[in-house]
Amino acid sequence: MNQVICPHCDQAFTIDEAGYADILKQVRDREFQREIHERLELAEQDKRTAVQLAQAQTKGELQEQAAVKDGELRELRARLQQAEHEKQAAIELAEARLVNELQVAAVAKDREIQELQARLRNVEVSQRLAITQAVSLVERERDELRSGLERAQLEKQLAESALRDKYETQIRDRDEAIERLRDMKARLSTKMVGETLEQHCETTFNQLRATAFPRAYFEKDNDASTGSKGDYIFRDADDAGTEIVSIMFEMKNESDQTATKKKNEDFLRELDKDRTEKGCEYAVLVSLLEPDSELYNTGIVDMSHRYPKMYVVRPQFFIPIITVLRNAAMNSLHYKSQLELVKAQNVDITNFETQLEAFKAGFGRNYELASRKFQTAIAEIDKSIDHLQKTRDALLGTDRNLRLANDKAQDVTIKKLTRGNPTMAAKFDELKRPNIELAA
Repeated sequence: MNQVICPHCDQAFTIDEAGYADILKQVRDREFQREIHERLELAEQDKRTAVQLAQAQTKGELQEQAAVKDGELRELRARLQQAEHEKQAAIELAEARLVNELQVAAVAKDREIQELQARLRNVEVSQRLAITQAVSLVERERDELRSGLERAQLEKQLAESALRDKYETQIRDRDEAIERLRDMKARLSTKMVGETLEQHCETTFNQLRATAFPRAYFEKDNDASTGSKGDYIFRDADDAGTEIVSIMFEMKNESDQTATKKKNEDFLRELDKDRTEKGCEYAVLVSLLEPDSELYNTGIVDMSHRYPKMYVVRPQFFIPIITVLRNAAMNSLHYKSQLELVKAQNVDITNFETQLEAFKAGFGRNYELASRKFQTAIAEIDKSIDHLQKTRDALLGTDRNLRLANDKAQDVTIKKLTRGNPTMAAKFDELKRPNIELAA
């Protein structure tokens, strides 16, 4: 902002950069035009003065010369009058000489007038050139100032436009982001908000996994074979693989626009069921529900009076509850190791008995299957023997029939065939006769 004092009333007032630049431009343009007019008037006045001076000088010189010539003419006339009576011829000669002199003087006068006119023209041309150069210089300075002013205004406008576009873009992007977040928050369901809380807890745990929980298992519970599942399962074990602690986690949150507000106790029964089905020792509900409850805002809330080994915490106590339960379980790790050893021994004995029973059951089942297959094979063999016996009897019957047919064929003679058939006997006799003749 700039402060300007009025030259008439001496009152000060403040204007912004744009108004100040506008007033400065108007003042500069008015001063510039005034200076141009003053310079042009001065140049014109100088021109008029120079012309008048040259004209006056020329007029004075001409008058002086005329006066000189008039004096000479008067002197010559006086001489002529004096010698008028003496020598007419001399007068004529003098008159002729005077005429010649006058002609020469007139020629010289004309030449001098022409020179003065030429000088005057040169002065005018010089003045015009000087005025033109001055005007050109002034116009060039004016154009440079105007172009500089226009360039500065253009740069200022561009800078203002760039800043305005930049801030308008930032404001528009911010408004769009706010609107998008509002819209997303309005459209978020309880499950979606809960998933956001799950991602927060998972990220928080992964930041400490490598240093605080190098052997821990912390993954989403994706096993829904029992009909339900929790959100995350945490398991930690020692170097020998003995489990130190196991926790079933459930993360719950809801949108601000949710009409029906849930309570933490609404999820405890299902969490205890998931803990039991997945074989976890503890159950923890990480919740943002009931945000105004002083009970849940104080820290870790023990819900063991409702369900065994169950706790409700806010997200900021997510890592502390894991640390507390893990450190508490570390104290009983030795007893757990011995218990696991006894369980392993019992499991070995149980596995031996189970394997023995499985072997006996498998052997009996295999024996039964083998016996059944053997009986089936014997029955098939008996069926095959019966079939082969029938085939043998059929083959024997066929052989007997073939033998009888062969005997019948051997008994067949021409006499038997032609007996009682004279025609066939005659034919056979005819056949035999040519053979007898040929033989003879």
